[in-house]
Amino acid sequence: MRYTRQALKQDRFAETAADAMHWTVEHRSKMINGGIALAVILLVFIGGFWFSHHRETQAADELGHALMTYQAPLRPASIPADPAQPSYISIQERAIAAGQEFNQIASKYGSTRSGKFAKYFAGLAAIDAGNEKVAEDHLKYVAGVRDDDVSSLAKLALAALYRDTNRQADAVNLYKELAAHPTRTVPKVTAQLQLAELYAPKQPNDARAIYQQIVKDNPQTPAGQLAADKVQELK
Repeated sequence: MRYTRQALKQDRFAETAADAMHWTVEHRSKMINGGIALAVILLVFIGGFWFSHHRETQAADELGHALMTYQAPLRPASIPADPAQPSYISIQERAIAAGQEFNQIASKYGSTRSGKFAKYFAGLAAIDAGNEKVAEDHLKYVAGVRDDDVSSLAKLALAALYRDTNRQADAVNLYKELAAHPTRTVPKVTAQLQLAELYAPKQPNDARAIYQQIVKDNPQTPAGQLAADKVQELK
């Protein structure tokens, strides 16, 4: 019976995470959604995440609720809120609400994997809320944790933040680091694609070289095809 309860919790959380992934792919900005999608995928299937003790179970349940807040629908300000279905009138309002939940989870369960992911999502929510300094602080913290799968996601999001705030050199350094030290959540090709995209407007030759390397290393894959298309665009 105990296993059944744990399995049900995992199934419910996986369903929430899958919904969150679908929503992020459809609605979030290109710079960030890849990191979020990878994170929620990780939360669903990565090894060891089997609710092995009570504290992790609590943290995962609360993170699932926070993710539902983060993917809650938006509504026009003229339409009253439905008590049965949480909704928000702006991305910023929703991000603030979700960010509060993520921060509470990170504070309560910081030593758990879910707590670390909560801190990561708190950084993403801070970006949505327009608070880039807080976002940077959160992501830098997670980038330094001793969990490569979590920290690499934070570095990927941090690099995107640096790109958006005209800190190109910092973004380049992070992408190169991620490419040199790939993880299950941020494979080498992911970092390479982001770095090439950064280079493309002003350093097209460097971008082309990266895309060509991706094609060579990843033949007959979606990443390889994307890189091949990018090579043609740069001609």
